[in-house]
Amino acid sequence: MNVLDIIDKKEKGELLSKEEIKYVIDGYLDGSIEDYQMSAFLTEVDLLGLSFEETLALTDIMLNSGDKLSLDIENLADKHSTGGVGDKTTLVLLPLVASLGINVAKMSGRGLGHTGGTIDKLESIRGFNTSMSFNDFKKQIKKIGVALTGQMANLVPADKKIYALRDVSGSVDSIPLIASSIMSKKLASGSDNIVIDLKVGSGALVESLDEARRLGKLMVKIGKKYGKSTTCLLTNMDEPLGYAVGNKLEVIESIDTLKGKGPDDLEKLVIELSSLMIYPFKNISISEAREISYENIKNGKAYQKFKEWVQMQGGDLSSLKVNGNVMEVHSKKDGYVKKVDALSIGKLAHKLGAGRLKKEDVINHDVGIVLKVKVGDYVKKGDVLLTIIYDKIKVTEEEVLECFEISVEKVLPQKLIIDIIK
Repeated sequence: MNVLDIIDKKEKGELLSKEEIKYVIDGYLDGSIEDYQMSAFLTEVDLLGLSFEETLALTDIMLNSGDKLSLDIENLADKHSTGGVGDKTTLVLLPLVASLGINVAKMSGRGLGHTGGTIDKLESIRGFNTSMSFNDFKKQIKKIGVALTGQMANLVPADKKIYALRDVSGSVDSIPLIASSIMSKKLASGSDNIVIDLKVGSGALVESLDEARRLGKLMVKIGKKYGKSTTCLLTNMDEPLGYAVGNKLEVIESIDTLKGKGPDDLEKLVIELSSLMIYPFKNISISEAREISYENIKNGKAYQKFKEWVQMQGGDLSSLKVNGNVMEVHSKKDGYVKKVDALSIGKLAHKLGAGRLKKEDVINHDVGIVLKVKVGDYVKKGDVLLTIIYDKIKVTEEEVLECFEISVEKVLPQKLIIDIIK
């Protein structure tokens, strides 16, 4: 086989065999296929797409390019989010699910660009260990039902290497490439029930609802081919989730939510995800799963599990006091909040130092944004729209006000959960 012939075949719109796709992936991993050749291949995939059979083949090849986790643990669930602004769902969801007797094994990443990373958020808790050995990871799940770590072992190395090229090749938003990337990692983690929170909107990887539905259906179909219970929840990311954006601020808001005092949208999303993760194992209806999930937030069991989890991974919750300068931005007129642009808010938080452009960049865990309004709220001139916690880098009032749109006409709150694909 020849990589140029394979690229040419895809360029002509012809279907590739699994052997041809494997030749490209294996060659890129061992260095016999160069970056520029792989970029050309990814560009053709982005332009012409892949059939389901090709996407399934690509997923399988990446899944088997390295190790797979064999945890040998029953009732094991996993959740994946495609990322967004203020998305601290994992911090609330994992201890809630574990408090209900379902095991959760989670590998997470660091934030890049305007979206935050769960690892960064947890590292704002002094001492929290985000780099666990496989044995310690497995032991902790067996002991308390929950563990979270950064990427471990040699899991899906093909995806890691290809992922780094997708940005420069302009193929970040390719539906089959996103699906195979996510599902190869989820399948390698060994969970029995996979729930995917697919964000849709201005602050998400996928902005179009039609494309999100395509992606969701594709991932569910791949999961089912591997005999895994797979559900995809489409959720709104036109405005940030919750009110806090920034690492330590989001941990604090997560704790408030675990205590039953968090934002309505965050609590609602967590309850829905929890119900989807636990109902197959408990052989109950989704509505019953919602009820017991909600109950474990109200009775404090989810928060107790969170404290146990943090302690097991070396974290000190007394370190969560936020330090920094404070700036408030006020509304210039009366009206209804029509827009709180998630992408713009995420970029502001990044500018403050809450995020990174390159993986090696150092972030500031203290800085961030606390919103005071949601879409649909009524504000008067002079009301606070948001509070900024900053260190040396300060944003202007004009930059902040560009994130909002205030309308004289009444505006309804945005719908959080758009669709569920099973």
